[in-house]
Amino acid sequence: DVPSMCRKLEDLSVDEFMLSGFDSGEEDDCEDEESTQQKGKMKKPAPQKTSVKKQGKASEHKDHLSALKSKDPEFYEFLQENDQKLLNFDDSDSLEDEEEDEEERMYHRLPSQLEVSHLKEPTAKLIRDITQAFKAAVATTKGDSEDLFPITVFNSLILFCIKDMHAALNKMLKLKDPEKGQKKLILPSSSPRWQKNQIDIKMYIAGVVQLLSSLTQSTVVAAVLRHANQMVPYYLCLPKQCRHFLKSLIKHWSTGEETVRVLAFLALNKICRNKQDIYLNPVLRQMYIAYVKNCKFTSPNTLPMINFMQRTLAEMYSLDTQVSYQHAFIYIRQLAIHLRNAMNLKKKETYQSVYNWQYMHCLYLWCRVLSTIYPSEVLEPLIYPLCQVIIGCIKLVPISRYYPLRLHCVRAIILLSANTKTYVPALPFLLEILQQEDFNKKPGRMSIKPINFAVILKLSKTNLQEKAYKDGLVEQLYDLILEYFHTQACSIGFPELALPTIVQLKAFLKECKVANYCKQMRQLLEKIQENCSYITGRRQKAAFGVGDVTAVAAWEKQVAEEGTPLTKYYSQWKKLREKEIQLEISGKERVNMPKPHPRLPLDPNNPNHTFQRKLDLDRSFIFFHWKCHYNAMMKEVEYPVSSVTKFLTSDVNEMEENSKKSTLYIN
Repeated sequence: DVPSMCRKLEDLSVDEFMLSGFDSGEEDDCEDEESTQQKGKMKKPAPQKTSVKKQGKASEHKDHLSALKSKDPEFYEFLQENDQKLLNFDDSDSLEDEEEDEEERMYHRLPSQLEVSHLKEPTAKLIRDITQAFKAAVATTKGDSEDLFPITVFNSLILFCIKDMHAALNKMLKLKDPEKGQKKLILPSSSPRWQKNQIDIKMYIAGVVQLLSSLTQSTVVAAVLRHANQMVPYYLCLPKQCRHFLKSLIKHWSTGEETVRVLAFLALNKICRNKQDIYLNPVLRQMYIAYVKNCKFTSPNTLPMINFMQRTLAEMYSLDTQVSYQHAFIYIRQLAIHLRNAMNLKKKETYQSVYNWQYMHCLYLWCRVLSTIYPSEVLEPLIYPLCQVIIGCIKLVPISRYYPLRLHCVRAIILLSANTKTYVPALPFLLEILQQEDFNKKPGRMSIKPINFAVILKLSKTNLQEKAYKDGLVEQLYDLILEYFHTQACSIGFPELALPTIVQLKAFLKECKVANYCKQMRQLLEKIQENCSYITGRRQKAAFGVGDVTAVAAWEKQVAEEGTPLTKYYSQWKKLREKEIQLEISGKERVNMPKPHPRLPLDPNNPNHTFQRKLDLDRSFIFFHWKCHYNAMMKEVEYPVSSVTKFLTSDVNEMEENSKKSTLYIN
């Protein structure tokens, strides 16, 4: 029996051997009678309680090893040969074991408890353990105790909290699920268990905010924000933590990726809807400051995010018109003060305080806010002063270099006029460009890329000499005139409104000699005249006077429902234009480079093919040289004259003489 027991122990690993008890009943059964008699004769000392407490794991292990040496010397010798470290176990290692056990109790055992907790009723003690572990995990994101917290445990803990912590807290507090269609949130503070668990919940949601501030990867931030959105009722019960949470949300709303911005806005909107009297005013102020701060520079990449901030901030202002009026009045007045200073001082510094992207995006924002909240008796008085500020901005420096800024201002006026049903005379600022600019003048230089008027406010002197400038200007005028007339297309006074524009367009077509420009403006003129004829025909059938406001409104509504030639054309044009704008934003403009011609079959015996042969041999060099010039022009550097150029220019006379002697057909 002893050899069989030895073989059994040899099959065990060291860890299994450590876990097995030496004085268990199974070992006693395996020993023969002689060993049991010897064991019975041996007297085991009964240690006192104080000595047991002082005795560590190392001393106990030594006792087990000494007993093993006497019981089974063969296995002890096997351990001595293969695992010397096990035999050299020291008393000083007991302290390290206790620390490791403490860490394992704190970190490694926790995820397994968490994963099964949703099967049972969560207790306050379990929630406390989770929050303490979560706090310790979040503390490692600062880098202070990174080595003490395993990354796998960190990931599993954070993942569990994101997935199941909200449901566990609701289950512990016995909160009822909100009914379908119920807008008002059920606050956790209504639970009788809230006071008992308030400290642990406060610790947890504070850790969520700290975690949001330390994360950098957008997908992880989005996952945590989804969880934080679920935890909004808990933040509403804790004002201090809610303020920190709002600060973090505003940061992500203004600087994060697209998904992160949307999730941050949803949480902001949720908080402000449920506690408007406490949080709406400061949140709107901080969101406006963040908006101004992050729209300083505009590019095709940042423009969609700026537009997103405009729309979402306008939606936030629509929550309370009284609060919105206070903010709008203060900030529109601030814009007017900057404009007045620029008009009075007439210095470059004061001009720059108005002619910049922050000022322009603020004008866009307030036009969108007033358009979104309309109709509103509270905010309607601000339409006139805002229009005056925009018109004053156009008139501040009315030169051709600032035509892009003028076009932005007109676009803001059209947005405001269309949505508030307010007539604002924006056409004169567009028709003035047609009068002032000489479109017949030949451009000083050719341009490779078109000018994107959506992301510039000022043109350089070089831009003014390019063909792309006039091409883009005509296109912008076409777009804005069409958009403006689309807003008034169903008005009963459309023929009278369109008359000055028709006169100006006819004068432009008489003077302009550029076919492409004339083609666009002639098409626009035809659509305007067609709409005038349609409205005039409908007016002749009307049986009411112009002074009957109610009848006029009903007539215009009916015309809008049926549609006019201009509105139908605009809807088709808008779809195509949006696709073009998306291509411009994504930066997919293409430059079609010329391809080299294939080599031509030549007859070596034909003397008339001398010039053709020479030109054919040099085609590849010509194309290569042109491509080098193209690349140099894109980088705006001077390309040196190469030996290929010298070779070609030296033989120009010879080529011309040969070309006169022969009649050639070159593909």
